[in-house]
Amino acid sequence: MKPIVSAAGLASALAGPRPPVVLDVRYQLGGPHGRPDYDAGHVPGAVFVDLDAELAGPPGDGGRHPLPDVEAFGAVMRRAGVSTDSSVVVYDADKGWGAARAWWLLRWTGHADVRVLDGGLAAWTGPLETERPAPAVGDFVPKPGALPLLTADAAAELARSGLLLDARAGERYRGEVEPVDAVAGHIPGAVSAPTAENLGADGRFLAADELTARFTALGAGDATGPVGVYCGSGVSGAQEALALELAGFTPALYAGSWSEWSRDPERPVATGAQPG
Repeated sequence: MKPIVSAAGLASALAGPRPPVVLDVRYQLGGPHGRPDYDAGHVPGAVFVDLDAELAGPPGDGGRHPLPDVEAFGAVMRRAGVSTDSSVVVYDADKGWGAARAWWLLRWTGHADVRVLDGGLAAWTGPLETERPAPAVGDFVPKPGALPLLTADAAAELARSGLLLDARAGERYRGEVEPVDAVAGHIPGAVSAPTAENLGADGRFLAADELTARFTALGAGDATGPVGVYCGSGVSGAQEALALELAGFTPALYAGSWSEWSRDPERPVATGAQPG
C-alpha cells in the first residue's frame, strides 16, 4: 500500500461506508502547540494527537523525542479510535514531519493500513469543523518491530557499511549552526539529505521515480541495499523514511538521532560538507 493519500482520496474515503480514523498531528519544532489550530478548524472527524506528549517519551539520554512507551502509545491510539482493522490517515500542516512520526510509529508497531495526507492540511479543500468528535474506543494493540530501528551503534556501523542519511537542513549537517542540540555536526560517514528536497513547491511528495533518482544519487544504489536515516530527534527523519518507502527502499530509522548521539561525549562528530 502506498504510504500517502491525496486530499481527493481522503474525501472519498470519508464519504465511504468505512471512513478512516483521521489523526491531526500539527507540530512545529520550537513553535506553538498545535491544539489551538486544531480547535480552530480540522478535517471532519479528526482527533488531535500531541506529538511531544503522546508520540514521544520524556526527553533524556535517549534524545529530545525518544520513542514513547509502547503500552502508553497503544492507549493513545485506542482512545483515538484506532483498531487493528482500521484505515488510518494522518496529517499535519508543516512539511509532513509530525504526520510521518505517527505513521512510522503505527507501522513500526504493526498497523498495516496507515497513510499520510499528501500536502498536509494545505492540500485539503473540503470542509473543516471545530467540534471535537465523540469519543471512540479502538482495539489496536501495538507489537513493535515491524519496521527496522537503529541504535546509535548500529547507525554508526551503517554509516560505514551502507548508507546513513542525515535528514536535517544542510547547515546543521555541516555544523555551521545548531539551534537545538549542544553539539553541531553530524555522525561520521552520514550523507546529507534534507527533508525539504523530498517535496515539491506545492508541499506534496515528489513522484516515486524522482525520489528514487534522488536517493540513488545519494548512494542508495538498488532498492535492496541497507539504508538508514536520522535527523535531530527522530521526527523529520520519519518523513525521510516515508519518502524512502515511496522510492522503493526499506529504510531503518535511528529514532534517537542527533539529540541522542550528541549527548554522549564519547561519540565522534564530523563537520563540513563531506561525510567524514
